[in-house]
Amino acid sequence: MSDRQFTIFGNKYLMGSYILLIRVSSPFKLAFGRFQQGKLFTISKGNYLYIGSALGKSGAPLARRLLRHASRSGEKHPHEIRTAMRTLFSKNDLIATFAIKPSKKQLRWHIDYLLDQPEAEITHIVIIRSPERLEHKISELLEPLEETSALASRLGAQDTRNSTHLLKCTDQKKILAQLRKHIPQLSA
Repeated sequence: MSDRQFTIFGNKYLMGSYILLIRVSSPFKLAFGRFQQGKLFTISKGNYLYIGSALGKSGAPLARRLLRHASRSGEKHPHEIRTAMRTLFSKNDLIATFAIKPSKKQLRWHIDYLLDQPEAEITHIVIIRSPERLEHKISELLEPLEETSALASRLGAQDTRNSTHLLKCTDQKKILAQLRKHIPQLSA
């Protein structure tokens, strides 16, 4: 895995926001925990994106959250990108290599349920090193695009009133171009 799997904005902070680009290799049914009373959703083959943040004040919250996302529960194999993440984070002062310890992952957030499936693989991560909460702004940027669609309102965003943080995506290249164009203004 190469650095081309990552797009990084900023360099000062150990906290920030991120966008996971996820490829689903085959369709399956999935309940996102207790979201909508455990309703089963059909997850079709294709690309998705998830908008999140890790704004803790101590340690390396952004690197730890992303490493957690690239892990799976139980004895399941982690996402392939996890090894490249470890190297990238230590090269970019996001976390000390010795601080990266595997831990038992428990499914907590909506995105955990998707990322725990063997059909789902993280393919690219956009990292925004900033102390500002940007999830809502990024969601406002991406939701209206014709290349995105929501599986369900507020999915992945239960802590917000009216945004969705898990979106189906038909053209990742266009999405990445939009992010490269707009994120510098969002985090300014």
